Amino acid sequence: MRMWRIALLAALVLVLGASMTSSAQAVTTQKKVLVQLREQGGFAGLDDRVTVYTDGCVRLSRRTGPAVARCLTGGEMRGLRADLRHLRVGRSEARPPGADFIKYTLAYRGHRADRYTLPGTWTAVVRRLERILQKYWTPS
Repeated sequence: MRMWRIALLAALVLVLGASMTSSAQAVTTQKKVLVQLREQGGFAGLDDRVTVYTDGCVRLSRRTGPAVARCLTGGEMRGLRADLRHLRVGRSEARPPGADFIKYTLAYRGHRADRYTLPGTWTAVVRRLERILQKYWTPS
């Protein structure tokens, strides 16, 4: 009888230890963000987000539907990384007077800025991320 209890206790320790290890691994394997774009505003109330992770996967969301997770092709990631080499995030731009403007928020390598007009180094990155959103985000 005593041996049965020892075996049960040992099995419980193994099971609990394994579950704690897998929980710890899940916490430490969070995806690292490569670049993030958010577009907000405009007359229609735009609110789009594109988050690209270093592993090549993306999270896409729009105001009008659920978030979608997809992975980019190798060519798409190479093209994005090439555009990012020329990106200079810079400073945020003051909100212009008026009501029908789109605010672009771009985050890359620890820098984040809001712009209402696209600087030259932002254009290729923003357009590429918009194409990714159009291609992979589909409403449910």
